[in-house]
Amino acid sequence: MAVQSTVGTFSRRPWHEIPEAFADVLRPRIEEIAAEMLTLIRRDVRVYQQPTGSAVGRDVTAAVHRAMRQFVELIDDPEAPQGDHELFFQRLGRLEFLNGRSTDGIQAAYRTGARVACRRYGALAQEAALPPEAGLAVTEAVLVHTAAMADLAVRGHAAARARATGRTQRSRRALAAHLLEQSADPRGESLTALAEQASWRLPEAVACLVMRQAGGGGQVLAAGLDEDVLILPRGGELLLVVPDPEDGGRVDRLRAAVRDHAAAIGPTVALGDAWLSSHCARLALKHRRRLDAPRGELLAAADHLLDVQLLSGAPIGRLMADRVTDVLKGLPPGKAARLAETLEALLASWGRTAPEVADALGIHPQTVRGRLRRLDELFGVRLTDPTFRTGALLALRTRALTAADAGRGVRRDPGREE
Repeated sequence: MAVQSTVGTFSRRPWHEIPEAFADVLRPRIEEIAAEMLTLIRRDVRVYQQPTGSAVGRDVTAAVHRAMRQFVELIDDPEAPQGDHELFFQRLGRLEFLNGRSTDGIQAAYRTGARVACRRYGALAQEAALPPEAGLAVTEAVLVHTAAMADLAVRGHAAARARATGRTQRSRRALAAHLLEQSADPRGESLTALAEQASWRLPEAVACLVMRQAGGGGQVLAAGLDEDVLILPRGGELLLVVPDPEDGGRVDRLRAAVRDHAAAIGPTVALGDAWLSSHCARLALKHRRRLDAPRGELLAAADHLLDVQLLSGAPIGRLMADRVTDVLKGLPPGKAARLAETLEALLASWGRTAPEVADALGIHPQTVRGRLRRLDELFGVRLTDPTFRTGALLALRTRALTAADAGRGVRRDPGREE
């Protein structure tokens, strides 16, 4: 990693105005002044109130001594390279992040050290009979040095946070991809390891949301999704794995986040069936128009599972419907259509009575009786065969779902449909 030199980090000017001889005055007092700084830092900064032999205690001690040595070196040679010192102070910021702390503590410690330095260095400058302007330069140098060290710590902290965020995002994408594999072991070692790397608690249930990214759909990421929602960009889609979707209004927040985008959410399933929830969501999104889903609203695949299943096998369903209605081909088209409609209502009825079928069709029961007699003549005992009844009903339902497109003149794209 390239290190920005201290020349670019802070001005060397104050050190040019301090006589070199002051370095010889200050150097023998480093241990004494550092001890005072450490005592006050441990007293005043809560996060550093730890034994001197602890890891934190050793880091604070090293930082104070390093800061004082650097200050003396700058008096000796204000233009000396400072790269090693910069790396050290950036590392302190990185350690703060890795230990789960903000930079507030380290900046408070620097301010405490600066108060001691201004007081003690000022007294030594007077004892050394430095001119007043040199004494002022010492104070200015302390303040400039403190600000520079704090800035380096902040940079180190931010860089560590960015690296950790990048690693977590990569781990979460890998975890989402693993969950969406049909062969994924819901509680296997590989999944557990991925979840640990991604800092993701394995839930009991998930639901998957699929959204098309066209038209800036990817901006949904900035819309306030819950932190534990896994996000996986894939092709022109954005896949979201939502843990425990029934808890805490998660679905409502998702609905608001994807508003005005083409999106569908799959049913809530066990963790090992995440791929199935994703599959249902994708199919529902593909057949969105046929399901008469409101535009701009999140489509819930769980509300349309039967139709999604039928539409996903529509070509076979049409073949089945053709076979079911093959006996009607010799009839006039209008009569054949009326009988097919009556057959579907009969198969969907509970009691298979003329009044029930008539009510479903909105016509007179006597008209239905005539049609039912004709269906008995055409289909015979097949009307009492459970297998035929089930297959015929699903086939006719499939044909009804797909017939709406034909009536609107919509061209069907077998790879992708609205």
